[in-house]
Amino acid sequence: MSDTVWEAKVKGLLKAELKRRNVTYAQLVEKLAAIGVVDSEPNIRNKLARGKFTAVFLIQCLEAIGASSLRLSDG
Repeated sequence: MSDTVWEAKVKGLLKAELKRRNVTYAQLVEKLAAIGVVDSEPNIRNKLARGKFTAVFLIQCLEAIGASSLRLSDG
């Protein structure tokens, strides 16, 4: 798979977790701030739109929204 395909997969995983928990980007900003991660809503929106963000950012987001596990496929 190309990097573009992987980026789309990771972006989809994070967006699905946010949707599953009904967390908006504005709420994500607040939840990240609560764990000491300062970022703006437009910046987060851009990161997710591009699908280019670090593993650290992914884990920070998952931690902030209370995800204890991540399903990589529907299978």
